[in-house]
Amino acid sequence: MNHRLAPILQQYFTSYALTQRALSPATIRTYRDSWALFLTFVAERTQLPPYALELAHIDHRCVTAFLDHLENDRGNSIATRNLRLAAIKAVLTFHCATMPEHLDTIAAVQAIPVKKHPRPQLTYLTATQVRVLLDAIDPTTWTGRRDQAMFTLAAHTGLRVSELISLSVDSVHLGTAAHVACTGKGRKHRTTPLTTATATLLKTYLCERRTRPGRALFPNPRGEPLSADAIGQRLRTHVHRAARSCPELADTRITVHTLRHTAAMRFLAAGIDTSVIALWLGHESTATTSIYLHADMAIKRRALERTRQPDVVAGDYTPPDALLAWLQSL
Repeated sequence: MNHRLAPILQQYFTSYALTQRALSPATIRTYRDSWALFLTFVAERTQLPPYALELAHIDHRCVTAFLDHLENDRGNSIATRNLRLAAIKAVLTFHCATMPEHLDTIAAVQAIPVKKHPRPQLTYLTATQVRVLLDAIDPTTWTGRRDQAMFTLAAHTGLRVSELISLSVDSVHLGTAAHVACTGKGRKHRTTPLTTATATLLKTYLCERRTRPGRALFPNPRGEPLSADAIGQRLRTHVHRAARSCPELADTRITVHTLRHTAAMRFLAAGIDTSVIALWLGHESTATTSIYLHADMAIKRRALERTRQPDVVAGDYTPPDALLAWLQSL
């Protein structure tokens, strides 16, 4: 007996995911987008409209072909491929519990492995590069003042782009012990202290912000929260302008997450313990924060210095003078 996918998806998203599992809105959006892409792909292969698709149209080969399509045709990363696969498996696992007659088909899909991929090199900005980037933002316009406040906050607190979007004017507390409160990944609530300079900038910004519509801390012209794409586009605009005076920025892919890495590396360079950094950034465990240890060459150099023999003079290798080296080679 075949079953339409439409009622299965409707039950999963409106009842199970939202009520029984209480998944976060971000997770539901990710699963929703994954299934929209998957249904479009299957519809093109079967020449059927998405609402007419049945569970019989989905099998191991179909899902594998979709994953190959994501990588080869859409140019998605392996991480995105794995995320789409997880969304497909989640819905099928739910259906498996209600209709066990499809166990064989669902088990074959569940057996599709997560694809391993090399971790990308962590990128972050130096203090000078951050200053150049922020100074490149034009403060004579409203959008410029908004962007300067937003990216200054991101660079000094390490907030995720989703956390920046969720902030309202009530999220910022500028009295004693100034801080910003947000709901982060996994719906974890946390407060992040603000430096005096950042608090002063936000205080000036909020005086102007409160004269505009909406409650979002960083709104679009309609007073609604900026989207992740809009924030990324604004950042690319400012990076392009900053690259005129700092050419190395043109060769670096800079996102809001790069500013998050920048905040973490600043704390690490100051000698802050990784457990404190994990708490600051809202990481689930300190294992996630260990990536910053691998990225910091200064820590590796200090470790190497501890292993040198007592009679070896400390310092970096310096090549001999080119002329003397040539003479010695004669």
